[in-house]
Amino acid sequence: MKIKSVTIFTLFLFMLTVASAQDKWELRRNENGITIYSRQSPDGKLVELRLLCQLDAAPEELIRQLMDINSYSSWVYSNKKSGIIKKVNDHDIIYFTEAHLPWPIQDRDLVVELNIEPATNPNATQIILVKSIDGILPPKKHFIRVPYSLVTWRITPVPGNKVNIDYTFSLDPGGSIPKWLVNLTLTTGPYKSFVKLRELLKAERNKR
Repeated sequence: MKIKSVTIFTLFLFMLTVASAQDKWELRRNENGITIYSRQSPDGKLVELRLLCQLDAAPEELIRQLMDINSYSSWVYSNKKSGIIKKVNDHDIIYFTEAHLPWPIQDRDLVVELNIEPATNPNATQIILVKSIDGILPPKKHFIRVPYSLVTWRITPVPGNKVNIDYTFSLDPGGSIPKWLVNLTLTTGPYKSFVKLRELLKAERNKR
């Protein structure tokens, strides 16, 4: 009985250690005010990223840009084309996006629903969820449909008409992609996207 108890306790400690390792974010890039972390998902299948930065934009300015689906090709890394499928309401949009990947990797596409949770007060953190959904569009020729994607934006207003961004991203790209390519683009895509987004928001603000 005593040996059995020790074995169970040891197994319990091992499970806690594994869970802690899976929970831990590893710093991958810290440049130009943009910090990017990654971690291994519990099942080892997903790419998981977390990005922290500050943008010179009020929450409504950022949300307006995120709702402009047709402009995604101007700032989202590797985005080939995006378009609205259905506007559910002012806070909920279903759209498709196509991503161009370097040869010989086949291009990907996905259908997602963007949902903006209304802010409870002007200083509260606002959450935007962008999650892949099935059964909306049939598969497209020359594209592999991404089976799972989840993006969470946590937008917190700060003094000076700015926002702090806590952005997390989980993805199963589907099909087969070499590990070297995943590692190569792991931080490049998000970093370049947020640099472009920052420039775009600044340009829009300067027009006013």
